[in-house]
Amino acid sequence: MVIIDMCLKIVIAGGHLGMSENTGKIHFMLKSTPPRLTFHHDMTEEERAIMLKHIAYWTDKQKQGIALVFGPVLNPSAPHGLAIIEVDSEAQVPKLVDEDPAVIAGIMTTEFYPMKAVLPN
Repeated sequence: MVIIDMCLKIVIAGGHLGMSENTGKIHFMLKSTPPRLTFHHDMTEEERAIMLKHIAYWTDKQKQGIALVFGPVLNPSAPHGLAIIEVDSEAQVPKLVDEDPAVIAGIMTTEFYPMKAVLPN
């Protein structure tokens, strides 16, 4: 409890809770759900090709400084993809999701939530 309280005081005092002072941007967590639990083991060739486009899409967003981190979460009972993104406004997020090749192809559904990111100085 003391450690958590101390960490929160440090974070709040440093001004890094919520919008980042360093970038003036806002953050979102994206969760992408595949069509079936076994997807990463039994993708068809067509699905694999789409997923390669999906990875290339988010790699490009990472190079642009939008996707801070992304990748699969290997939870056997609920596998999914996760991304933490940094944008200027919430209005950008649906467009980013809608332009994802895996979403366009209908093999991933993606939901997103605002995130109070704690960033390094």
